[in-house]
Amino acid sequence: MEPFNQQIGVVVPLDRVNVDTDQIIPKQFLKLVGRTGFGRYLFHDWRFHSDGTPNMDFVLNQARYAGGKILLTRENFGCGSSREHAVWALEDYGFKVLVAPSYADIFYNNCFKNGVLPITLDESVVSDLFSETESHEVYSLHVDLAKQTIRKPNGAELGFDIDQFRRRYLLEGLDDISLTLQHEQSIRSYESKLSPIQVINASGV
Repeated sequence: MEPFNQQIGVVVPLDRVNVDTDQIIPKQFLKLVGRTGFGRYLFHDWRFHSDGTPNMDFVLNQARYAGGKILLTRENFGCGSSREHAVWALEDYGFKVLVAPSYADIFYNNCFKNGVLPITLDESVVSDLFSETESHEVYSLHVDLAKQTIRKPNGAELGFDIDQFRRRYLLEGLDDISLTLQHEQSIRSYESKLSPIQVINASGV
């Protein structure tokens, strides 16, 4: 996983509450092998009409938000089933940062495991960001994870809180496997002291 430090990007406002994972990536598109390729199906049922043509009223299809890296949305984002594919689809589409008042717990944890930063801000602050985003043709933010700040186009800064272990996850580009491998020498040292039978039992074989 690539380290995450800063992200400057266009903000895409998705003004909906309780967006669940089946809306983020519908179940019929979960058959892909691997983690890539899901981006083209992101919000599929909102992005496209039943005949497959783009729904130009949907925010992702509007030219002013093309190439957006920061998704601004409302409370309880990522609720519903625990499918990790939802984060894969957001990341594959190009979103590196999410901003919302709240997230579903499993979805929130999955973001950190896949290099996506979910920022939580007060609902009133999120509402202000929606107003500012929609009043500009193009509205960008500068997110600095190391400093835990969001800088607006006018230079004003917002701070955000984040668990320091999860912050380290992103800053160092760690996932569960790479975090374990940081202790590889200690693991090898421990295993070298075990008998062959103990090693087999420890491996679960």
